[in-house]
Amino acid sequence: MNDASIIRTGAVTAEAERAVRVDLAACYRLIAHYGMTDLIYTHISARVPGTHDQFLINPFGLLFEQVTASSLVKIDCDGNAIDDSPYAVNNAGFVIHSAIHLARPEVACVLHTHTRAGMAVSCLEDGLLPLTQTALQLSGTLAYHDYEGAAVNLDERERLARDLGDKYALILRNHGLLTVGRTIAEAFELMFNLDKACQAQLDVLACGSPVRQPPQSVVDRYAARKFSEQNGGRPAGGRAWPALLNLLDARDPSYRT
Repeated sequence: MNDASIIRTGAVTAEAERAVRVDLAACYRLIAHYGMTDLIYTHISARVPGTHDQFLINPFGLLFEQVTASSLVKIDCDGNAIDDSPYAVNNAGFVIHSAIHLARPEVACVLHTHTRAGMAVSCLEDGLLPLTQTALQLSGTLAYHDYEGAAVNLDERERLARDLGDKYALILRNHGLLTVGRTIAEAFELMFNLDKACQAQLDVLACGSPVRQPPQSVVDRYAARKFSEQNGGRPAGGRAWPALLNLLDARDPSYRT
């Protein structure tokens, strides 16, 4: 059973939660593998199957490559621990993730990074430009949230949820990147592509040469696409996810423990 079908059933079982824990731990390891970490900072969360206000998040203090299925911390949207854990939770992670899990019941995963390219593009007035095919594919589901300082105040939750709206990607200005997904695989693939689009934009602008823009008709067509209706309404990322898990299993399968 994948995490999307688990969410649909509404059944809270140990087996269902275990499956989500394994995929979430894998997501942490993949973010580390692809160089999108910030030491022990930033965070990824996944909704506890069958719940509205409970989610799993990383134990604050572990590197992403150290996260395992059993070490993930279960909390509610008031910040209360649901089960015993020796680890604390990053307060900014609680604020950001609880805001979105409360506002978007269809979202199973929230992923936040401070990558070098993502932070750089977040500081540009025009944000992510429609220069590459990857950037264009994200244009219809990308939103922006103005910087308010470290995300530790509960009253920012309303504005985070408002600015994200029904989109699946958010550039936190002067801060970093955020993606959400109906599955963990979808949130990961969106982040992978968003960061890649940011890297490509910085490379293009650093060349100092005239930039060739895609035709405006193509830009407009991409911008008008509703992300949740693409791919027949099915979540993205599912096709690549088994291959990514195979990669992790060949390197270090300890994320499953």
